[in-house]
Amino acid sequence: MKIWILRDYSRCVGCRLCEIECSLRHEGLVWPAASRIRIYESVFGFPVPYVCVQCDDYPCVASCPTKALSVAETGAVLVDESLCIMCGSCINACPGRVPRMVGGKKAVIICDLCGGNPACVEVCESAGFNALRLVRKPGGEVVKAYLNNPIKTSEDLAKKLNVF
Repeated sequence: MKIWILRDYSRCVGCRLCEIECSLRHEGLVWPAASRIRIYESVFGFPVPYVCVQCDDYPCVASCPTKALSVAETGAVLVDESLCIMCGSCINACPGRVPRMVGGKKAVIICDLCGGNPACVEVCESAGFNALRLVRKPGGEVVKAYLNNPIKTSEDLAKKLNVF
């Protein structure tokens, strides 16, 4: 079954526990820069969680010249670090430019949904914020709507509430 991380921007408080927990799970230390989920907050008080949405057509996977990217049963994109040459093709192909290169890493990083049990969702739920929820993956435009530029999304949220 394909799964997806649903984001409720109105519930995100910008605590960044998701970034911390993700880096702990994947890197074994607190390294928010290497987190597969990122919080953007261009307008203070309007944080936007940003993570791979597992596009239906997987342009990042299709663009990889070394076949370092594949799709898991969960729908997550997996990175074979031994095959990744850090060429950036996946970043350029991604409509949200989600895959990232991080200094100190030997391959691009992208959300792998923690094998079906995302650490970011667990910590967000256990903290009681519930800004992130694991759901069955919807398709098409519902998913692509979450690839809007996170900085612009933060600004748009603030405008809706007449903050500026």
